Amino acid sequence: MTAMTLSSAAEPKLHFFAELAVQVGTPIEVGRTPRGTRRMIPITGGQARGDGWTARVLPGGADYQLVVSETLAELQAHYVMETDAGDLLYVRNQAIRQAPAEVTAKLIRGEPVDPALVYFRCIPALESSSRTLQWVNERLFVGSGVRRPQQVEMKFFVLD
Repeated sequence: MTAMTLSSAAEPKLHFFAELAVQVGTPIEVGRTPRGTRRMIPITGGQARGDGWTARVLPGGADYQLVVSETLAELQAHYVMETDAGDLLYVRNQAIRQAPAEVTAKLIRGEPVDPALVYFRCIPALESSSRTLQWVNERLFVGSGVRRPQQVEMKFFVLD
């Protein structure tokens, strides 16, 4: 069998796409299920800023959380952004948030925590019917986030 080499494969690079501040409402506690503690957090608005553009986060989305353990939560948020040009972007963002048990407990109670104590990484998938934004349908994105009591702050990067 011949050894395979990947030397010609391009190394991925990250390029800034946007900073977001997503406003959130009061969590709806579903409770403990066989898979973990389920919560749904309404998305009430927010804003985004990219290189040369801005957008608002439309109310009506939600962040669906599964608190798997005292230290780990799996998150999946769905929402829509409207750019200053009137283009719509559908965002489906999958994330994990890991922190020591006492920090996770504070986050669940809605208390402020030091972001340096929390590993919060995400994989946002973006979709648009806009001709201008058609390219987002054909790219992968990654990001990081910070949970504040009333909002989630994130940075999204295009994976090139």
